[in-house]
Amino acid sequence: MNRRSFLRSATALGAALPLASTPGFAAAASPAPAAAGAARPARRLRKGFMYGMFNSEAARKLAVRERFQLLRDAGFDGVEVPSALDQAEVLAARDALGLEIPSVVVATHWAKPLSDANPAVRAAGLAGLEQGLRDAKAYGARSVLLVPAVVTKDVGYREAFDRSVAEIRKALPLAESLGVIIAIENVWNRFLLSPLEAAAYVDAFQSPFVRWHFDVGNIVTQAWPEQWIRVLGSRIVQVHVKEYSRKLRDEKGPFAGFNVELLQGDSDWPQTMAALDEVGYSGWIIAEQWRAPNPDEAASLRRLSELMDRVIAS
Repeated sequence: MNRRSFLRSATALGAALPLASTPGFAAAASPAPAAAGAARPARRLRKGFMYGMFNSEAARKLAVRERFQLLRDAGFDGVEVPSALDQAEVLAARDALGLEIPSVVVATHWAKPLSDANPAVRAAGLAGLEQGLRDAKAYGARSVLLVPAVVTKDVGYREAFDRSVAEIRKALPLAESLGVIIAIENVWNRFLLSPLEAAAYVDAFQSPFVRWHFDVGNIVTQAWPEQWIRVLGSRIVQVHVKEYSRKLRDEKGPFAGFNVELLQGDSDWPQTMAALDEVGYSGWIIAEQWRAPNPDEAASLRRLSELMDRVIAS
């Protein structure tokens, strides 16, 4: 889709409004320079873990409560769960162990994308989003993570844009009634490829219940996380912590870039965290981080938790 086509579409949806004028979303202002030698205020960030990132065979066989126990023992404050889990089991584990659930991942968004040409597939994807919203309300989660569309050879950019916006609009009344935010994630879906476009997409809905779930590592292959953060500003409602190595990408292929330990790649955590400070982000940083295979899942999780502490202190 060329620039003129995108602007026509965005204008029709209200996205051509100045970013700062959208209700609920003031553009992030540049903070006053800190005085030389001034101490940085302590970051109000909590550590979460994406449930799907348990990577040992033994851990994948554990019950929900047993996995939650591993996370609590490792020092995590919460866990991001998929909407496909048994709700009663999740609630029982949450209440028994005191872990919070800040975010729910919509389970259908890849298999049944809201951009699909088949209306029946889109309807199933919408039902999945609505189930995610209901799960999030039950768990006390602030948001659901949604991949809004997938551009393919057969699904063009314009179609992905128009179809996904139409379907998300259908879910907005439910999101607003439940008080749960639909958080769009930047992933390798060939869609919303710049921070300005991402901000315009969110602002098209003119609702504080459509915001952004920012994944740090997913940006690194093509851009710089801190630049995206400064553009998205207060639209960011959740953050995924993920490392990426351009060196591994160049040597072994794009997906190999993720196979690097936290703080050993190119995510530039000092710059990333400074940008989050600038836009006033506080809340959760949720690990969707590769870990080397280790049969001792408890030790591996403790190591990740310690590395996340170092990210917060960057």
